[in-house]
Amino acid sequence: MATQKDEAVTVLRVEQGTIRLNILGTSPLICNRMSEKARRELLLPNGRKSSAERQSSLKHDPISEFRASPYILPSGDTLIGVMASAFKGAMGTAALDLPGATKAKIGRLVYVEGDYVGIFGRPKLHMSVVRSADINHTPDVRSRAIIPEWACRLEISFVEPIIKQQAVLNLMAAAGITAGIGDWRPEKGKGAYGRFELVDDDDPKFVYLTKGYGREVQDSAMRMPEPYDAETEELLGWYMATAVSKGFTPTGAAA
Repeated sequence: MATQKDEAVTVLRVEQGTIRLNILGTSPLICNRMSEKARRELLLPNGRKSSAERQSSLKHDPISEFRASPYILPSGDTLIGVMASAFKGAMGTAALDLPGATKAKIGRLVYVEGDYVGIFGRPKLHMSVVRSADINHTPDVRSRAIIPEWACRLEISFVEPIIKQQAVLNLMAAAGITAGIGDWRPEKGKGAYGRFELVDDDDPKFVYLTKGYGREVQDSAMRMPEPYDAETEELLGWYMATAVSKGFTPTGAAA
């Protein structure tokens, strides 16, 4: 009677590699954290407002919405942060367009350490017309923090030797061009915001931002927001004057 021979099983030895990267924004970063008000509405909806309720309340409060748009870090070198998963997601998107890697494999084998990544740079108030997600795509105005010049540091862990360090570098560099982070990023197909590049420790602009635009500067900018552009300045000025004339007291209105 024939017997089956035992076959040797070889398991590849894997280890965790780590690399630290310096990220420098090449286009403005639009913060897109869901506001506390919107999250509470998802958790416990208030229902439709009556006509009288709409007339007696402000639909928008731009400065409050601006302050609610970034993730606020309780400690560290910066006040403003983004979710670390934004960079991992950007790498996964880049993998769709590059040979030799898949989005699923990147999801399993590459990690951006920490829950949040601190962002250096001065935030400004950005107001823009957007389309709502309803069936009619109703136009609305959104107020968010935008950081024209920004930088951050990342710590990336990956599984060696399945993923090589150079592959991580190539993928993150591609992510900065084809995917980006934040709102209106290239990944979404319409915008070009939130793009970035990899730089050395001594890159002049990276040093300039990380040395001079940390927590203290950001705290001041969040308390006293500066309009990002002329359109925002004009719209914000009209809103504040009109709201006060109607008896409302929006955030930031003179007492």
